[in-house]
Amino acid sequence: MSILGKTVLVKGDVRALGDLTIEGRVEGTVTGPDYAVTIAESGDVQGDVHARDITVIGRIDGQMVASEVVDIRAAANVSGRIITGRLIINEGATFNGQVEPQHLEAALRVASFNRRKERKEGAT
Repeated sequence: MSILGKTVLVKGDVRALGDLTIEGRVEGTVTGPDYAVTIAESGDVQGDVHARDITVIGRIDGQMVASEVVDIRAAANVSGRIITGRLIINEGATFNGQVEPQHLEAALRVASFNRRKERKEGAT
């Protein structure tokens, strides 16, 4: 598991190659489709997150696509669109946005296409 610490600010995209916990701030896309991404209590993501499992304890403003589950914990503040087959919103959480489970398969296909495209571009 990797951790982006409380004092870390990332401006740009983050690609997780294992489970990832974000304690700092990310201004960009977080991608780890086969892994779990946790936004810790001190974490703040301004951008999209695509992962297997997404757990939000901190703050996120963006689209979340999870192939398994999005878990929004009691202290979390979430704004944006959620696309997942399973959603948990704990009492005390703040959520402002829309949930679209019916678009999960399409969103996963688009994300897979984009990853293949990035790999091809990186190889040239």
